[in-house]
Amino acid sequence: MSELSATEKDPKATPEPLEEAKEEDESDEAKKVKEQQKAEEVEAKKDIPEPIPPRTSSGRGSAAGGSGSGGDGGGKKRKGPERALVKPTIPDVYPQVMAVPLLKRPLFPGFYKAITIRDREVGQAIADMVKRGQPYIGAFLFKDDTADKDVIHDPSEVYDVGTFCQVTSAFPVGGDDNFAMTCVLYPHRRIRMTGLKSPQQEGPSVAEVTLDESADTPESEVAAPSNKGDVVASFEEAGEETKPAQGAMVATILKGRNVSIADVENMVEEPFDVKQNKTIQVLVNEIVNTFKGVALLNPLFRDHVSTFSVHTTMNVGEDPVKLADFAAAVAQAESHELQDALEEMDIEKRLSKALELLKKELISAELQKKVADDVNARVTKKHREYMLMEQMKGIKRELGIESDGKDKLIEKFNEKANKLAMPEAVRKVFEEEMSKLQGLEPNGSEFNVTRNYLDWLTQLPWGLRSAENFGIKHAREVLDEDHHGLKDVKDRILEFIAVGKLRGTVEGKILCLVGPPGVGKTSIGKSIARALNRQYYRFSVGGMYDVAEIKGHRRTYVGALPGRIIQALKKCQTENPLVLIDEVDKIGRNSNHGDPASALLELLDPEQNNSFLDHYLDVPVDLSKVLFVCTANMDETIPQPLLDRMEVIRLSGYVSDEKIAIAEKYLSPAAKDMSGLKEADVVLQNDAIVELINKYCRESGVRNLKKHIEKVYRKAALKIVTDVGEDALPEAAALTEEGKAAQKESEKDKSDTKETPQNIEQQTTEKPRVALKIPDSVHVSITKDNLKDYVGPAIFTSDRLYDFTPPGVAMGLAWTSMGGSALYIESILQNVLSASSSPGLERSGSLRDVMKESTGVAYSFAKSILAREYPKNRFFEHARIHLHCPEGGTPKDGPSAGITMATSLLSLALDTKIRDDVAMTGELTLTGKVLRIGGLREKTVAARRAGAKTVIFLHDNMSDWLELPETIKEGIEAQPVSWYKDVFDIVFPNLDRGHGKTEM
Repeated sequence: MSELSATEKDPKATPEPLEEAKEEDESDEAKKVKEQQKAEEVEAKKDIPEPIPPRTSSGRGSAAGGSGSGGDGGGKKRKGPERALVKPTIPDVYPQVMAVPLLKRPLFPGFYKAITIRDREVGQAIADMVKRGQPYIGAFLFKDDTADKDVIHDPSEVYDVGTFCQVTSAFPVGGDDNFAMTCVLYPHRRIRMTGLKSPQQEGPSVAEVTLDESADTPESEVAAPSNKGDVVASFEEAGEETKPAQGAMVATILKGRNVSIADVENMVEEPFDVKQNKTIQVLVNEIVNTFKGVALLNPLFRDHVSTFSVHTTMNVGEDPVKLADFAAAVAQAESHELQDALEEMDIEKRLSKALELLKKELISAELQKKVADDVNARVTKKHREYMLMEQMKGIKRELGIESDGKDKLIEKFNEKANKLAMPEAVRKVFEEEMSKLQGLEPNGSEFNVTRNYLDWLTQLPWGLRSAENFGIKHAREVLDEDHHGLKDVKDRILEFIAVGKLRGTVEGKILCLVGPPGVGKTSIGKSIARALNRQYYRFSVGGMYDVAEIKGHRRTYVGALPGRIIQALKKCQTENPLVLIDEVDKIGRNSNHGDPASALLELLDPEQNNSFLDHYLDVPVDLSKVLFVCTANMDETIPQPLLDRMEVIRLSGYVSDEKIAIAEKYLSPAAKDMSGLKEADVVLQNDAIVELINKYCRESGVRNLKKHIEKVYRKAALKIVTDVGEDALPEAAALTEEGKAAQKESEKDKSDTKETPQNIEQQTTEKPRVALKIPDSVHVSITKDNLKDYVGPAIFTSDRLYDFTPPGVAMGLAWTSMGGSALYIESILQNVLSASSSPGLERSGSLRDVMKESTGVAYSFAKSILAREYPKNRFFEHARIHLHCPEGGTPKDGPSAGITMATSLLSLALDTKIRDDVAMTGELTLTGKVLRIGGLREKTVAARRAGAKTVIFLHDNMSDWLELPETIKEGIEAQPVSWYKDVFDIVFPNLDRGHGKTEM
């Protein structure tokens, strides 16, 4: 059941019975209005049975039927001016009523309220009650605001205090399928529920009263119902008492219906005297004043007050009950607050609660007015400014003082374009857009789109280039100054400069630097730009999934922008910058927004990028003079078409000697300066750097080494401040005048000021603090012995897993992102050899797919070698072998461990240990052919670190060996091989053919 808002008015305006002479004086216009109202009500009540003709206290039927109900049956009709209005009588005692629940707001006596009934049986019951001259119900408020029903099943569902209401009118508002009835209720008095007969209960029988008995009831004992809008009763007591038969009649009418019937009793207000009680007078005056305040702020509230004033002829101070009920009826409050005001029978307390509700209404109205005033002020200000600006523009145009902004904008674009050497196609598009701009209104959205486009078009460096430096000596000095090693990259840049010097001009190139992290791929790009005197721009494509980042957006989109390469040209303001595209191997693929890798094909193709077409500009842009440098950690994930367009330069990891040089020349001085120790006597000894490289930082790059060196100097700074003491440092001498004042202020008792966010904010300052000077007596030296005090215990303790390799163990070489490392292969026998034992091979050590295949190939090849060279050795026919790669937590993969696995298996089968100083690397085929490997530089460094004297690798890798620096090859003997037979002769020299387990 839902409630409908209705104008709440005071039925106190119920007129007293009028004389026929007065009725004759009614104007024709008033009669027409009444007749129209009657016609509307009759039309609305077509589906509701006609009510029983009312009986008045005088015993004669009302000509109007109580309130225009027809008047047939109760008395004789009076024609024309003979009819008179008679005040109906409301029963003082009504022990049983039909109970109807309300939602969210209770009803207060004296104020109409419209409700909607959606339960068909309840609606029909109300219609029946009206028809039989008993249009009275009890209205009780639901405790649960979410409840939605028209029947009360349990007394606990509603508050026990409600109102005794008269149904003044009822008419259907829905169809047959969707029943709904609107009832206008007029509450008369407060009642309390003492009992409830819900539809499910079979309550005690009620004395039945037949319709004939009802017809014999004196007319003075039946109250007349009224229609919507008519006056139905007054607050004065009825002249005669209603007989108890009325309550029994209600039970009879509602018998068998699915409705709630409540036993009720009237609530009596506590007596009071307005003239004697000053508190009531003060409360009444305050309520009236509050009413005035709210009425000034809220127009709807003002209408309620006006209606109340019109229908109230007496002084409000004389009827505080009515005033309190009116205040509660019009207040917007919570349901429990309104119910609390309804239940209060002490008039003084009721007035106090009503005043509290009105005060909340006043606060809400003031807040609403403030918000509305603020919004109106802002809107009015903007509108006023706009109108004044438009008027000022018009006046200036009329006087010829100043043109609008569009003319100045067009002049600015033309001035920019005249300074640029735009290609013919670009110039044509520019002129078309300028013509379009002249015909657009500045306030239109298309104007801003065109202006932004022309802004981008005129900010690109058409025909502008930076003067390149072709000095070989200068370029070599710059590259060596910033980076140690990287010979291949430096040579390629010097070649690029030499070609440009001979030709007098250079074309753009696409280089791709591939190498492990931390070897200087990204930083070398900035050095190359400085060596060539080119502008530098870097952007990363790692994780990029939107092709618009490369090709730009269509300019019809909101917030459209050109691609990153066009943004690079705008920022660099030259046609020949160096653009570094970082992390090209990590570019996103298979996206719903296109494939950025495919978009790079046009960008990085020397045959196509002379007319690169950006989606936003939609004009050809020449990128052939741009030097593109891409970086990647591996080339396997780069799409092959993209890789073909780039010149790949592979960067190997740094060896220990190179790391030492880099740390001493670059990393250590920079970290010392960043730690505030530039002028301090703090020394990181060479042996400490070597220890850092060997025991803490074995990766190929120097990024981790840089972090550890910075950590060393930070610890040294903390040690200096801690050991010397803060008081001993000449801090006061190093402070500025403002700093000294701040120091004195900070040394005050902290208890004087509470640490609040506001105080902390007041303590901040923009004035820089001068660096402190460390005393000359301070000396800190970091050596190999005390290094662990600064960086903790060593991570890598030993390079060699076995000092003496037992049978079944062979030392291989591996290359990872951490650099080269020794990779031992272990094989053991799992069972006792017997004629009945079955062979098998178990693998472990986090081996990936390629290495698993390598173990199978090595196992098969080892069995073939044993069968061919040692036919009496039946080891593999009955042995269950377990092959393992130590450090199982590290995944291992790659095609370079085949000969090491075969050697391990043969060593176990022949029961012969391998030379302790031999390390090997290379893949193996089933026929015994050794395959080429990569990372020989890193693997050689790892072999020397592990104490190996001989390194076995494929003969085809000899060219890589010859390119290695002598510092790396020193103390290492190279043993190039082509077939495994050569490996066998090196690791098992002078082995007897009858050696090994030949008998079971």
